[in-house]
Amino acid sequence: MNWKTNKRLTWAILLMLLCLFTPVRAASGDVDVQDIVFSHIQDAYTWHITEWNGKEISVSLPILVKSEERGWDMFLSSHLHHGNTHHNYYIATEGEHTGKVVEKNRKGEEVRPLDFSLTKNVCGLLLSCSILLFIVLRTARWYKKHPGEAPGGFIGLMEMVISYIQDGVIKEGIGKEYKPFSSYLLTVFFFILINNLIGIIPVFPGGANITGNITVTFVLAACTFIAVNVFGTATYWKEIFWPKAPIYLKLPIPIMPFVEFFGVFTKPFALMLRLFANIMAGHTIILALTCLIFITTSMGLAVNSGMTVVSVLFCTFMNCVELLVACLQAYIFTLLSANYIGLARIRE
Repeated sequence: MNWKTNKRLTWAILLMLLCLFTPVRAASGDVDVQDIVFSHIQDAYTWHITEWNGKEISVSLPILVKSEERGWDMFLSSHLHHGNTHHNYYIATEGEHTGKVVEKNRKGEEVRPLDFSLTKNVCGLLLSCSILLFIVLRTARWYKKHPGEAPGGFIGLMEMVISYIQDGVIKEGIGKEYKPFSSYLLTVFFFILINNLIGIIPVFPGGANITGNITVTFVLAACTFIAVNVFGTATYWKEIFWPKAPIYLKLPIPIMPFVEFFGVFTKPFALMLRLFANIMAGHTIILALTCLIFITTSMGLAVNSGMTVVSVLFCTFMNCVELLVACLQAYIFTLLSANYIGLARIRE
């Protein structure tokens, strides 16, 4: 990670600590700042919309689980609200399965069944994939109906972005053999961009922290890892197991081959961690700044009013920064993936 990533993570950690360890009371009772921060970052079985007259308005999502003792079971997450139990299932409030659906087995132990539930992040992924598919099909349909014509408006914008990414990033990074990888890298770019933008939108159906989920970034990095190593040339593998280095660094102890082989895994790991850390840190900073309003409630009207103004200004600024980061992280992931693939395609 570069220094900018470390700086964002440092601010996120400091603000989270400030929120989590500051006692907070509001006029309507206790405010669980920790729950506010983590409930927006973590995945959930419901999709929160808003609160009205003290009641939460949310979309209950279907839960599909398979228990070793009961078999398959499907029900809405509303059956598990407020600590309720449904068919021996409930949402754990502590332990290693916190926030997940668990059950008690015959021994009285808390175990987690096979969980195939439609969670908030899964719904966010389905939404982003639908938007991506709509954009691609609409663009392709326009070109099919208007052959040889210069596009304008939304189609013109898409052509400009696609041409820039393909010619300035993919072709430059991979070289003459860029076409087989162009579709994958363009899909990755728009997939990350759309999910980053959806995460910035604070109202339903936005707000899902998809690219801030390390599982999603792991899958994206794994796809690049496969593209690099499966389609790597003999020269690429030769440089890994017998690099151009002094012989004493290769024999009798294979120091450089070990370093090069280790680098095969560190590159996709860096891709995964960079995207995850930047998106998660940005969301955490915004939430922590918002929580400053609640933290200063008990400090008097003047302090609370001042911190409210400061919080709104900083949140507005951070949202502008997040908009830039959303585009930048999609660009960086595509650029590095193209460069890694290009290095693996070098021939003697």
